[in-house]
Amino acid sequence: MSERFNERIAIVTGGVSGIGAAITERLLREGAKVVAVDINETAVAGVSDAFGAGAVGVVADVTDEAQFSAVIDRAVDEFGTLDALFNVAGGSKAGSLLDISYEDWDFTVKLNLYSAFLGTRLAARRFIAEQKPGAIVNVASLNSLVPMHFGVGYTASKAGAAMLGRQAALELTEHGIRVNTVSPGLVATPLTAGLREIPGVDEAYLERIPAGRPAEPSEIAAAALFLASDDASYISGDNLVVDGAWATTGYPDLRRFLG
Repeated sequence: MSERFNERIAIVTGGVSGIGAAITERLLREGAKVVAVDINETAVAGVSDAFGAGAVGVVADVTDEAQFSAVIDRAVDEFGTLDALFNVAGGSKAGSLLDISYEDWDFTVKLNLYSAFLGTRLAARRFIAEQKPGAIVNVASLNSLVPMHFGVGYTASKAGAAMLGRQAALELTEHGIRVNTVSPGLVATPLTAGLREIPGVDEAYLERIPAGRPAEPSEIAAAALFLASDDASYISGDNLVVDGAWATTGYPDLRRFLG
């Protein structure tokens, strides 16, 4: 394993499970120190045991500006600086355009878009204050490009997160701050397990994915770390789709399973 992130300091939101945990683990293997953020107190309490001494766990709601700001401060207090931010925290409440409640829409948009906005702005301000370069990677979704039934809040907020990355790149690249997005397709995580266990759903997904399988979280982590590394020094404003060619075929109609 390379040491592309040797002695660099990174924050990973949603950093203790799924894609976030894979990013945390790989950053540590490549020499970084990591602040892994999650709202789940039990999961955060086990960060040192799960990842080792190079990781610090922080409990925070990253849709709250004051709490996210405190995370940035904790990283600097603990390790002296900040070099990279991975906005991974996300999720959704399912619903269609005509039926989703305001509360479920608000929850989904805040978790997927507000958190990315807050993290991007706060990290960028820190980089500029320290007069140093930095890298920000937002984890969006194939749904930033492709709609799906029962996903109006998720698709809209993930598309917003991807465009936020492009807007931020326009504004921040001149400061030496690169902002990019990774958009995964189906990934084998605890977050997707419940949906995939519904009879017929997994088969409906896999028949649309030319690769014939979901991604492993480590495969998304590899793409995210590439975009944050010096290997991608001239890449900013990109939305890298990591989907096993799924975008070429489109989503299955899940109404036959969930309607």
